[in-house]
Parts: sequence; C-alpha cells; structure tokens
Amino acid sequence: MNEEHLPRHDEDRREFHEEAESLWRITLALLTWVAHFVTSYGVAAVICAKAFALLDAARIGLVLGTVTALTVIFWLGWRAWRQRELRHAGNFTNAMGEADHRHQFMGHVAVLLAMISAIGVIYGTLPVLLLDTCR
Repeated sequence: MNEEHLPRHDEDRREFHEEAESLWRITLALLTWVAHFVTSYGVAAVICAKAFALLDAARIGLVLGTVTALTVIFWLGWRAWRQRELRHAGNFTNAMGEADHRHQFMGHVAVLLAMISAIGVIYGTLPVLLLDTCR
C-alpha cells in the first residue's frame, strides 16, 4: 500500500474526539433541561405539600437554578454554533458523506436542541414566577 492510503492515526483520533464532543453537546443541553424540570417541579411539590413557609426562598432558589441552566444551555449552543462552520453552509452536496459534513450536521442538531432546551427551561419557570400560592 502507498503511504497516501494508510490511515493517519492522529487524524482519526482528532475526528473521534470531535464527534464525541458533538454527542456530548447534543445530550447535555437536553439533560440540563430535564434536570431543571425535575428539580423545579420536585421542589415546588415538596414546598407546597410540607413547607409552605419556605415558598419565597424556594422561588429564589428556582430562579437561580433557571439562570444556571440557561447559562449552561447558551454556552453549549454557542459552542455548537461555532461548530457549524457557516462559511461552508451553502455547500450541501455530499454524496460520500465525509467526516466534515457529519461534524457540521451535528453542530446544526446541537444548536437546534439547545434552542428547544432553552425554550423548555423558560416555559418551565413561568409558573414559578407567575403564581403566588400553591393552591
């Protein structure tokens, strides 16, 4: 075999690392949304059922948790936005399905999932901000 056809170990390792990062970006935005949702509704249920006197403290804690969740999601979305490589956005003819095209597609997916996750976190927080009582 010619040296041209031998796989380069460094390139394979870099490609695997980039794809693994992309998969983490895709899942972490959704996991942040899920963690925020479960925590918010769990805290609200416990406060309303057992410790109504701590409602204001719980509301402040949930707002801080929301800000933290949105910060994580926006950071993940920004990283995915950079991965999209907009300078190649008009060239979608990839019959061979090269690694660069998969990498760019996963950036698109991660951006869209970060946007959906941010919307979910915001809508999940609205009842905490708008409701005065648990009843």
